[in-house]
Amino acid sequence: MPHTPTTRRTPDRGRSLLGPALELIHTGRAPTRSALTAALDVTRATAGAVAGELAALGLVSVDQHPVGSSRGRPSHRLGPAPDGPVVLAAQLHADGFSLALAGLGGALGEPVQLPLPTDTGPSALTAAIAEAGAALVRADRRRCLGAALALPNPVREPDGTAPAALTFGWPGDTPAAALFAEALAAQDLGPRTRRPLPTAVANDANLVALAEHRHGAGRGARHLLLVTSGHRGVGGALVVDGRLHTGSAGLALEVGHLTVDPLGRPCPCGNRGCLNVETDPTALLAAADRSPEPGVRLLDQAHELAASAAHDPVARAAVDKVVDRLGLGLAGLANILNPDRIVLGGLHRDLLAAAPERLPAQVTGHSLWGRCDQVPILAASLAHAGLAGAAELAWAPYLENPQLAEA
Repeated sequence: MPHTPTTRRTPDRGRSLLGPALELIHTGRAPTRSALTAALDVTRATAGAVAGELAALGLVSVDQHPVGSSRGRPSHRLGPAPDGPVVLAAQLHADGFSLALAGLGGALGEPVQLPLPTDTGPSALTAAIAEAGAALVRADRRRCLGAALALPNPVREPDGTAPAALTFGWPGDTPAAALFAEALAAQDLGPRTRRPLPTAVANDANLVALAEHRHGAGRGARHLLLVTSGHRGVGGALVVDGRLHTGSAGLALEVGHLTVDPLGRPCPCGNRGCLNVETDPTALLAAADRSPEPGVRLLDQAHELAASAAHDPVARAAVDKVVDRLGLGLAGLANILNPDRIVLGGLHRDLLAAAPERLPAQVTGHSLWGRCDQVPILAASLAHAGLAGAAELAWAPYLENPQLAEA
């Protein structure tokens, strides 16, 4: 166990509350010491001691100028330490990868967008991501405590293998987590980085859902269904009572392979008409009889096409066709999962904006529960949600045990 300086006087009970307290502050549910006291159901003294311990670890800032009305006792503001540690968040896309440093509280730095290397094999890709990530870490004066990578394919738990990385044609059960860890370990990460650096890898849709639930449009939902389409394909995730539902091996909610048109477009999985190929950027462009423009990101092209539906009849017809397919898929998922909120990300967010009445009507019309208890469908609200989710994954060990930050 890490040595605790004798100047800290946190009671044993308070020490066990460090993790829950940090998560409350991290998610904005305890912006003051009074709110922390109420959320933890402890005395003011215990809440103060817990906040003080987190501040001593360099994770939390306690404003020494109390705020509040003249009635009752004013409270101290709580928040992530402005110069506190960061984690490295990375996301692999079908046509590139992105990286950012992220502090507590969902504070994401300016992302760096880079193209794919010529060699897209698993070792070459993870090495390229690690090299760019190391440069980002070295250039920052804050301490880096961990790193996580969001992948556009299923990731098996707990070993971190990719059983079906169809986007890049990787071999089955590619050891993605091990390769990412090894690639970062081989880099010069600078003197302020924790060694060994904890690393993790997970499915990007799962991580988007986690970030949206903690910091975005999913806040407050008990059963949150997230469906999103990035640069290619469709992903989904379910958050139940604040926890990701990933199934027995981390492979649950592969919603992209739900069939919405048995005679539809061929999918890399071997089937036809999967949500994966009927509602992604390529599908929208095909519905408008457009070929992808070389050198321009697919997601950007699809975004522009969806936005033009307001004045372009061809774009309108393409959006309506894809929206109807998406509505069928969401209705089927709602019948099975009975969520209390659906959040749409990526291109699907654009489709909701382009068809704000048609899409919910499709879901309601094809969903047993939708007809009697309409499920709210909201647009994802976080920019770079995949990176934000990767940051959540990298922060996970410290939210569970904040004392690891001093190790």
